[in-house]
Amino acid sequence: MASNKLLRMDNIGIVVESLEEAISFFTEIGLTLEGRATIEGEWAGRVTGLGNQCVEIAMMVTPDGHSRLEISRFITPPTISDHRTAAVNALGYLRVMFTVEDIDELVSRLIKHGAQLVGEVVQYGDSYRLCYIRGTEGLLIGLAEQLSNKSLLKHKTI
Repeated sequence: MASNKLLRMDNIGIVVESLEEAISFFTEIGLTLEGRATIEGEWAGRVTGLGNQCVEIAMMVTPDGHSRLEISRFITPPTISDHRTAAVNALGYLRVMFTVEDIDELVSRLIKHGAQLVGEVVQYGDSYRLCYIRGTEGLLIGLAEQLSNKSLLKHKTI
């Protein structure tokens, strides 16, 4: 039996109402717009199970070039549910976490752009300072500032 191996994670997808506001917000965090496209037609609907669809997407990339965020705005069919106000302990995909250089400076800038701190910025041992914010359209975003070279993976719980 041949064994297949995972090569990489390509991207995380987020559906929004305003592509322009989301691009602006994630640019403020430090991602770069890699490209935009409109994806439509029956072939795309065969992938998503939505049938004939039209969706505008923007691909954002992290400064290291390794991680991408695909932001989508569905034109057709319309969105059918909204998970943006779900609590941190809700089931399913909930948030994306970014490692940043200066968490206090970034949080201050993002608050000026309408973001809200969910709880508070806290320190985890001597490894990280962490927080959750509600960003553009209420999206839950995690921010982490690494304080040392210690890995959170060495710890059993966060």
